[in-house]
Amino acid sequence: MLRPKLRDNKSRKTYELYPIGDVPNEVICEIGKWIVYNFAVGQADIDGEDWGDIFAKAIHGDHLNSPVGLADVVLDGMAWSVKSIKNASPHECKTARVISGRCSPDYSYNISDPHEDLAKTGRAVLSIWNERVNVAKDKFEPLRSSLLIRNPNTLEFTLFEHELFRFNTNDYEWSANKNGNLEGTEVSTGKHKFTWQPHGSQFTILYDVPRSAKKFKVKRPCVLDFAQTIKQIGFDESWVTIL
Repeated sequence: MLRPKLRDNKSRKTYELYPIGDVPNEVICEIGKWIVYNFAVGQADIDGEDWGDIFAKAIHGDHLNSPVGLADVVLDGMAWSVKSIKNASPHECKTARVISGRCSPDYSYNISDPHEDLAKTGRAVLSIWNERVNVAKDKFEPLRSSLLIRNPNTLEFTLFEHELFRFNTNDYEWSANKNGNLEGTEVSTGKHKFTWQPHGSQFTILYDVPRSAKKFKVKRPCVLDFAQTIKQIGFDESWVTIL
């Protein structure tokens, strides 16, 4: 669909590869091809770094491989935070729990006891997330998340996207569960939305899998034979230099 004309005669300068959530079938085919390749070279599963490499290759973007920041894969001013989770039934999965980085209220706000004031700690956690979004959006727009739900045993995959956005801290209330982790609940719906772990400061966001999610399967290939592959690439002992 063409970009709409606006009355103020302004338009976004950044090129949008495709509309949000409308991942083209050719990109899905490229993703499937690289997944099959990973299996062919002997990998049993697709981890987060693998998924970043695969998605970047599928859209001809760059995988930054950075341990900090939300922009993992970039292309012409766009950026994606790429995540992958395992699920026994990716095609039936309704919600996804996504580890979304570490938020330390102690480091950022000098909150040494996170259980002293749960509401204050919860607001701090979301404020840290919001600032990370601000920093990424200063450089990249649109800023999206690309989430792959996978089961390598059944060779089933579900892929969905959403825009990365800031959360209104007043829309959520916080409580501690039996493990001492903080849980953020959406006030208007009562739905569990966030989990934050004091030990390690790990921040998890729960997302609903949208109707626009792309579901696909791949065929598992035979693992490439070592001897044949070495012969095919023309390897000889001169490739190894002993120092």
